[in-house]
Amino acid sequence: MVLGARLLLGLALLAALLAVVLQLYRLRKPVRSLLLLLPKFSTGLPVSLSSVFDVTKGKSNYGPGGGYHHFAGSSWKLAKFQFLPEIDVIGSASTSFPSSDGLTDSLQGLSSMEVNSIVDWRKFYFERYIFAGKIVGRYYDDEGNPTKYLKGIEMKAKRGAQLLEKQKSEEAKIPSCNSKWSQQEGGEVWCETGYPRLVRRPGDIALTGQVSQRCACYKEEELDKAGLVVYEGCDYLSTSCKVS
Repeated sequence: MVLGARLLLGLALLAALLAVVLQLYRLRKPVRSLLLLLPKFSTGLPVSLSSVFDVTKGKSNYGPGGGYHHFAGSSWKLAKFQFLPEIDVIGSASTSFPSSDGLTDSLQGLSSMEVNSIVDWRKFYFERYIFAGKIVGRYYDDEGNPTKYLKGIEMKAKRGAQLLEKQKSEEAKIPSCNSKWSQQEGGEVWCETGYPRLVRRPGDIALTGQVSQRCACYKEEELDKAGLVVYEGCDYLSTSCKVS
């Protein structure tokens, strides 16, 4: 009798606990108790910018042995980008601290393009999976509202997207070179119309924090423009050039 009563009491407590969890799940509130409980019930809850998602339907990718298994579990880390923290959610529901391996949830120092990639990744999760909740900390306050930090991140991502579109539009005016590479012959660039030149991509400083070049095809009357570089070992009016 005593054993049966204890069993019934245990089942009742479990049912009550599940009811609370489900209610909190529906509210989508960043309640700490929910965050502490979730890892015990599911190992398929990755975090992107402190938004938590149920990826049960993607278990082949997020389960053990899956390509994205490192995203899920009670210790969560967006390892793809290597700057969000490894968070032991059972121990803490806050993300505003560096992890023991030196990673942090701060995006300071990242280019606008990199930040835009992260925000796009979060957008993919919202479109693909069930939103499970938020983690209180750097990105969300106790009421689940976005912090100034998150709003700043989203603005930086928006600027990155705008700069990327502007760069694409500018580069579309001057066609890129054709290119090929083989182990036997090495690399080659060529133009069907015009002459191959190396030119700086002016938007890259703002987008990536680095300077890069691309190969573009210029008409003969455009070859005296500042900033155009002839490939080493290539004739001035050659339509194709060998590259290392």
